[in-house]
Amino acid sequence: MKISQEESLTTMQMLERMFQVEMAFMQSESKDVRLLADAFHPDVVVHEPTSLPYSGDWIGLEGIAGLMQQMNRAFSKVAVEDLSCAGSPAKLYVSSTLHLTARASGISITQPFSQILRFENGLLIEGTPFYFDTAEIDAILNHPT
Repeated sequence: MKISQEESLTTMQMLERMFQVEMAFMQSESKDVRLLADAFHPDVVVHEPTSLPYSGDWIGLEGIAGLMQQMNRAFSKVAVEDLSCAGSPAKLYVSSTLHLTARASGISITQPFSQILRFENGLLIEGTPFYFDTAEIDAILNHPT
């Protein structure tokens, strides 16, 4: 019997791998899209809220790379901690604490953060993030320096 990647990894392992791949990509010099294939499905879509500068639907590995490059230009620090999740890979509810530092202003914030994620064969295929206060994020990004 063949075990799929999704069955061999726990939901927390898939989630932690996704965040590790995101951070590795953002910190890499090359920004090689192939790095993302370790955690993201080729048909992935992430729906960012319209109230943020990186809003919209980011589709495919190239789209996710573009989103992460925009976030990397906006933030000098992005960190997620206190991860917890409930559900299944088909619909995973994630709760965490988000730490952001705006690159231009140097202002840091910490706020609750949640997401609804869908995984297919152990890879993220859809993500919908819910930021606690998008106005606060926008304010640190547009703060006069």
